[in-house]
Amino acid sequence: MTITNYLKVIGRGKAGARALDAAQAEDLLRQVFDGQVNDVQLGAFLIAMRIKGESPQELAGFLAAVQARYAPAIARALQGATRPTVWLPSYNGARKLPNLTALLAGLLARQGLSVIVHGPAVDPLRVTSHAVFAALGWTIVEAEQDAASIDQAWSAQRPVFITTDALCPPLARLLAQRWQVGLRSAGHTVAKLLTPTPSQSALRVVNHTHPEYGAALAQFLTDTRADALLLRGTEGEPVADARRTPRMDAFVAGQRIDALSVPAQGGVLARVPQLPATIDAPTTAGFIDAALADPDTVPRPLQAQVNAIAALSQRIAQPLERAA
Repeated sequence: MTITNYLKVIGRGKAGARALDAAQAEDLLRQVFDGQVNDVQLGAFLIAMRIKGESPQELAGFLAAVQARYAPAIARALQGATRPTVWLPSYNGARKLPNLTALLAGLLARQGLSVIVHGPAVDPLRVTSHAVFAALGWTIVEAEQDAASIDQAWSAQRPVFITTDALCPPLARLLAQRWQVGLRSAGHTVAKLLTPTPSQSALRVVNHTHPEYGAALAQFLTDTRADALLLRGTEGEPVADARRTPRMDAFVAGQRIDALSVPAQGGVLARVPQLPATIDAPTTAGFIDAALADPDTVPRPLQAQVNAIAALSQRIAQPLERAA
């Protein structure tokens, strides 16, 4: 179908719109990526999906379209992981609290896990993980020709930051429409669900900011038989709030596993962790360096998240080890 026909389905408002099936959603986003839509149609698509909200089937189709457009050299480099890769989507950045996604990534890498953080290089309004990685001097992949550095970082037990521009240029261009439209779009939801190609094993950390998105994402993870940790992240980042442990739901092949999940912390806080007074990248990087040097200073919610991801990764790696 043409995008005009798709817009007639998804563009009738929250009450009148209907969801596309996965194949239709994939075809629609492929048309967007191929430049087969004009600016008016692209804006209509973004606003229609923003109003309607994405169904699990639409998310699956959009995700397939994105995975088909990964930069080939980076896709090949990701296949070198000997354990399930941990994917941390970093698309919000810090506005009020320090962005500790890099701390989570560093702690996981020290567990021997292959960790990918992906997101934009720049956000004029927030402190990005890209900026924190740069302040730490950690590996950043900003172009397809830098793909060889991924394995080098993993061998040194370091996480890797891959910009969306390097990972999937068409997706990066779609996300950049935010600065024209003024709103986040379905592209941002899909970006938070990225993994390698379906044939590869990966554990994604999926975060949400609103309860209704949490329910929709949980259904998507179930329907697609995903391996994931789902939580309400800190300011939209995939890292637990350093002040109070949020609920973290573990999924193995789409099934929620209570034994691997983390309950929300209740009651009155016994102590509040000492966090940096400012959220700029150099200050945040200094805090992360200190926490990595002294594990006792790692905020307890982050350590609980690390433990949950490590246990979940070990669980999903078992079938791979048996197959090997």
